[in-house]
Amino acid sequence: MVDTPADLTRAIAAGADDPAARERALALVYEDLLRIARSELARHRRGDTLNTRALVNEAYLKLFHGSGGVFESRVHFFATAARAMRQVVIDYARAHLAGRRGGGAEHVPLEALEGMPLPVDAQAEQLVGMDRALQKLAGLDERLVQVVELRFFAGLEVKDIAELLGVSEPTVKRDTRAAKAFLQKELDAA
Repeated sequence: MVDTPADLTRAIAAGADDPAARERALALVYEDLLRIARSELARHRRGDTLNTRALVNEAYLKLFHGSGGVFESRVHFFATAARAMRQVVIDYARAHLAGRRGGGAEHVPLEALEGMPLPVDAQAEQLVGMDRALQKLAGLDERLVQVVELRFFAGLEVKDIAELLGVSEPTVKRDTRAAKAFLQKELDAA
């Protein structure tokens, strides 16, 4: 995480009207974004088209060009960064599925997203199904989705998620269990 949360919060707030402040905010978090991307891609074998820097660059475009780079706080920034990386990975999976039309994909259990290195291509259907389930979960409890994004897509530790969301570590653990149970039920029903 950024060593100076107050500096990042100020840079994010200033970035709403100042492109130079937006660049300073990016400089403060670029290493964090690379770490998040490495964590996300460590669970997948990297392909030629989806690597750490490509994921960070695509997330950067979503963060600062798509939404204009306006963030209310450090928490909002990291939650949005995790969501942007999730979207990039899901978009990659959808593109792969469109290319092969989904024939013969193997079912991958939810726990596979936690640590087993599998190629993104082999997980394409699972990732797209996971995205659908997360969208459904968002209609019930947005914080559970944030916990999933920060934990599984951004690779943050429980203590970092608790700090970012302003909740206790046991709450993050309960939210993780509840989200995993919901998502597993949705994925099994699909």
